[in-house]
Amino acid sequence: MAPSREWLEKDYYAVLGVPEDASSADIKKAYRKLAQQLHPDTNPDPGAEERFKEVNEAFDVVGSEDSRREYDEFRRLAASGGLGGFGGPGGFTFGDGADMGDLGDLLRSIFAGAGAGGGPGGRGFSAYQGAARPRKGADVRASVTLSFDDALRGVQTRLRITGDGPCKNCGGSGAKPGTSPRICSTCGGSGQETINQGLFSMAQPCRACAGSGRIVDDPDPVCDGTGRVIEPRELTVKIPAGVKDGATVRVPQRGQPGANGGPAGDVIVTVQVEPHRVFGRRGDDVTIDLPISFSEAALGTKLRVPNAEGEVTTIKIPAGTPSGKTFRIRGKGAPRAKGGGRGDLLVKVVIDVPTKLSRQQKKLLEELGAHDDTEARDQMLEAR
Repeated sequence: MAPSREWLEKDYYAVLGVPEDASSADIKKAYRKLAQQLHPDTNPDPGAEERFKEVNEAFDVVGSEDSRREYDEFRRLAASGGLGGFGGPGGFTFGDGADMGDLGDLLRSIFAGAGAGGGPGGRGFSAYQGAARPRKGADVRASVTLSFDDALRGVQTRLRITGDGPCKNCGGSGAKPGTSPRICSTCGGSGQETINQGLFSMAQPCRACAGSGRIVDDPDPVCDGTGRVIEPRELTVKIPAGVKDGATVRVPQRGQPGANGGPAGDVIVTVQVEPHRVFGRRGDDVTIDLPISFSEAALGTKLRVPNAEGEVTTIKIPAGTPSGKTFRIRGKGAPRAKGGGRGDLLVKVVIDVPTKLSRQQKKLLEELGAHDDTEARDQMLEAR
C-alpha cells in the first residue's frame, strides 16, 4: 500500500481509539467493536456512515502489519523533518540528516516509481506519481452474525454493503448520456505533466485533467462528472463450514472499483458466531457438559450424548468417574477448514447435585453417608 497525503493528516490509531503501540489483537478488537456500533444498517445516526468509513480506512492501514510498518515509518520521518518538503518555485528541500537511500525508497512508494535522470551528468533523481496507472480499488469491510449451527454447516448469506460504485446513468464515464469524454490535450491522455526542478525531474498529475487523462466537457448530473456514486448494494457471500468466531472471509474483486482500469478491491467479511445453549467450540472440537448423577458416576453407566449434527451417540461411563472428566468422541466435531475431516466432540461429565430431595432419597443418602470414606479429609486435618 503506497503512502498518501492522508497518512500525514490522519492519526489512524486515534480513529480506532488505541495507542500507537497497541497489539494487532487489540487493534482488531477495537475495529470490530466500532464497526458493530457504526454500521449504517444498524446505526441510524446520519454521521455514523462517515465515521464507519473512517474506521474502515484506518483498519485498512494499521490492521495489516506491512502497511502499519510503512505508516509508522512515514509519520516518523515526517515528524523529524526527514521527508523534507517542496520549497518555492524550482526548489525541493530535504530534512537534516535524511538518508538519500532511505528517502529514495520512500519516494518510490509515494510517487510509484523512481529512476535516474535530470541534473548534470544524469546523476539527478526523477520521481513519477503514476496518476494514470491502473490502481486496485479499496477493500470494503463488512460483518455477519451466524448461529452456532450455521457456522458448523456453512451457509450462503446476503450482505448489504455501502460503497463507491460506477454510475449506472453514464456507465462510469462521467459524461452526460449521449456524450463522451475526450483525451486531455495537455498531457496526451497520460494524466501526467513533467516539471523540471533542477536536480529533480518530477511528474505530477496533469492540472488540466486532474490526472485522469480525460476531459469531461458535459458532466453527468447524477454523478457530477465523477463516474461514481455511493450507494448500497447486496452481495451473496458463501461462508465455509466450520468457520470460527472472529474469522474473516474474503470475496475477491467485489469491493471498491479500481482506477484507470485497475481491478476492484475485495470485500472482507468478519464472521461473528452466536453462542449455543448446549455446545461450545475449542478450535475444531465441539464441547458439551453432560450432567450425571452421583450414583451413575460411582457405579458406572451408559449414557446417550447429542452431537452438533443432531445425532445421538452412546458412551460408557466407567465406575468411579470423577466430576470434570472429559471423554473424546472422534470425528463428531466441527469441519476442519484445512486438510478435511472433522474435529472431535469433547464430553465433560459434571456430577449434578440435587437441590431438593424426597424423604426416601434423603433417608437413603443418610444411610450411604454413614459409610462414606473420609480418611483423606481426616488426614488433611491431622497434618495441620
